[in-house]
Amino acid sequence: MALITFSELLDLIIMTVAVGFIFMDFFPPPSKKAYDPLQKMSSFNWHALWFAVMITAPSVIFHELAHKFVAISMGLQATFHAAYMWLGIGLVLKLLNTGFIFFVPGYVSTLGATQTQHAVIALAGPALNLVLFCIAWIVIKTTKKLSHKQHLFWSITKRINGFLFVFNMIPIPGFDGSHVLRGILTLF
Repeated sequence: MALITFSELLDLIIMTVAVGFIFMDFFPPPSKKAYDPLQKMSSFNWHALWFAVMITAPSVIFHELAHKFVAISMGLQATFHAAYMWLGIGLVLKLLNTGFIFFVPGYVSTLGATQTQHAVIALAGPALNLVLFCIAWIVIKTTKKLSHKQHLFWSITKRINGFLFVFNMIPIPGFDGSHVLRGILTLF
């Protein structure tokens, strides 16, 4: 069995572009010195999309792949899916300029996991976000000469991953935190 199937790869690409589009106005790239606001309105801002993808994609993709690969390492079948309905909700909220965004970009389905295995699989995604948060924090604290763009990239990466860790660990049904808590409670 392949580690990632063609349909999973396609879902990852679609999810990445959708998440980048949703957040491209939240994380604008550093502006160029010759900034022309009329030029911004005249065409789609591909630079902003690319910058948002570069910042958000690793956090979201690695989170989901952590779930998948931990499940596979336990001998379970795991498949990544883009959550098209939730991505659609996120896109509509962005296009309506609500100022509020909530969506689930994707999920990993597993078959045959025990409650404890399910808890470990659920913990893998947020744990990876915590690792990415720590990496970004270390880079910011220890690297002396970051360019403005690099500092912005690492600062936003740190914020996103810190948020994803805390948010996903909330023990609300459907969130990773509830699966982790349920798995812990079954041990007692």
